[in-house]
Amino acid sequence: MPMLTRRKAAAGLVATLIAPAALAQNGSDVLKRVIPHGGEALPAVGLGTAISIYDNDSDANRRKTAAVLQALIASGARLVDTASTYGDAETVLGAVIAANSLRDKLFIASKLEAPDPDELKRSLARLQVAKLDLLQFHNVRRADQSLGRFRDWKAQGLCRYIGITSTFRSDLPAIEAVVAREKPDFVQVDYSIDNREAEKRLLPVAADAGAGVLTALPFGRGRLFRAVHGREMPDWARELAGSWAQFFLKYLLGDALVTAVIPGTADPAHMTDNAGAMRGPLPDPAQRRRMRDFVEAL
Repeated sequence: MPMLTRRKAAAGLVATLIAPAALAQNGSDVLKRVIPHGGEALPAVGLGTAISIYDNDSDANRRKTAAVLQALIASGARLVDTASTYGDAETVLGAVIAANSLRDKLFIASKLEAPDPDELKRSLARLQVAKLDLLQFHNVRRADQSLGRFRDWKAQGLCRYIGITSTFRSDLPAIEAVVAREKPDFVQVDYSIDNREAEKRLLPVAADAGAGVLTALPFGRGRLFRAVHGREMPDWARELAGSWAQFFLKYLLGDALVTAVIPGTADPAHMTDNAGAMRGPLPDPAQRRRMRDFVEAL
């Protein structure tokens, strides 16, 4: 989403952008969710990288990326999600991670467009890692798609977990079929408070398959910030969240089937703010209904 849009939406809430970093230098007080197939606890807010600062390799963008990753780690988060098709994102991330010795502090996920060993080799080289924490088949669109090659790579130690992704609503039937049959470790899907088709259809299937759920585009490609532009948060919402970003993310995290949310940002202050959704109370079912009703009325 455009940075200016979010800055306007967050006007008057600057203090909440800074405070969370001071609360969790060791990450001990953040919300974590257990990865069903591994039993590993993962901080419930991560970073998506499908935006311009990561897409273009330059010294300036490497510096910006380093600041975002430092904010992520200082906030108690670990998950960074990228893809082989995100321009120079893997290259930029790999250079910054290596230069700052961050590998052991991060849970690195990437995506391939096909079960192609050359594409995997290229991603590992760009990221400057010997193995990924999570390797995902990107934009699965066929119900008969096999994860056999991904399982082989997992057995070879090239990744710790495997998954599938889609951010297209039309692909939900195929994703449901692959999750039910292949039982991947993770499924990543487009899901936000104003786009809840995955909540109704895919999350129950993922739970049955024992798959962790990552939610891409949790701000609805910027739609949600545009909808609340110029609006103050109501008092009842402030009991749950310190910013609109946290409001939108906490709705998703209020569902225990969601393992982690992965909003994209190129701004370290926004990264800190997003990570604040891992602290404080989560909405109960009645509060989630109120949150939905509020957004639907905008």
